[in-house]
Amino acid sequence: MRYFWIHAAWIPGVAFLFGFQGFPVRSVDMQRATDNITIRQGDTAIIRCYVDDKVSRVAWLNRSNIIFAGQDKWSLDPRVDLVTKGQLEYSLRIQKVDVYDEGSYTCSIQTKQQPKTSQVYLIVQVPASIYKVSEDITVNEGSNVTLSCLASGRPDPAITWRLLNPSAEPLEGEEYLDIIGIMRNQAGRYECKASNDVATPDVKYVNVVVNYPPTIKKTQSSETPVGRMGMLQCDATAVPTPEFEWYRDEKRLSNAQGLNIQILGTTTILMIANVTEEDYGNYTCVASNRLGVQNASVFLYRPGTGRDINGSACVSQSLWLLLASFACLFFKC
Repeated sequence: MRYFWIHAAWIPGVAFLFGFQGFPVRSVDMQRATDNITIRQGDTAIIRCYVDDKVSRVAWLNRSNIIFAGQDKWSLDPRVDLVTKGQLEYSLRIQKVDVYDEGSYTCSIQTKQQPKTSQVYLIVQVPASIYKVSEDITVNEGSNVTLSCLASGRPDPAITWRLLNPSAEPLEGEEYLDIIGIMRNQAGRYECKASNDVATPDVKYVNVVVNYPPTIKKTQSSETPVGRMGMLQCDATAVPTPEFEWYRDEKRLSNAQGLNIQILGTTTILMIANVTEEDYGNYTCVASNRLGVQNASVFLYRPGTGRDINGSACVSQSLWLLLASFACLFFKC
């Protein structure tokens, strides 16, 4: 213990010569193995020593320091006192136990026959505590990433990692989690947990953002009659969020002359008011961020042309008729 106690060598010269009457003590043989008491940091430890009907002089020692001699307190530590129940108990109580209290404690007995001792070893456990964890990071797809999570505790804590996606399966890593060539599906919130079964595990989180270039996932073409409003749509995924542009041939379109461009997060919509014959045809949606660019064709069709309005290429009705004619000639129908 950190407080100053008098060295045990003073016992025969001082403690047992000043004539105090201690308590009768039920002691154990000095050859008996030391008992262990395990206590959590901050809790109160009571180290038991019981009496019988034999008159004795008694004292409590920690390592080689006197804590109590009979009822006289030699320790200056205010957290330490005696627990006595009549003349039946001479136990030592330590409040708000800390790691420096760990060690051997001896209840020393002087009987008329011979001195005896009862020894207890106090083990102080400390809950797991994470004292350093990686900060939130942003990286580009394909980069190598190392996340760190350092923890202390007694016994030493076990450290585990999870990526809190829907499965949240454990990841291979302890203090350091290495991710080689990180992919976009590995972005998210990483959980570091330190546990040693002393108390509730300590948990910290690291947010990992993975940048990647745009990918156009879906286009929506439109089959619109003359005089009605046509709507073309383009959806893309990217981090950072993509910027969108619309083109007709080589000309960039803007909010003018019956055109309206809306951008809603990762979706853009081109609205064409009062469609005319000149508006039919191919439009290009361009999605870009600082990592790359991707474009896709979106079509405004005349009604009844047989085009796939979802933007995938298909054969027009006239082409189908031509193919059917060739097939008929081939099979002599």
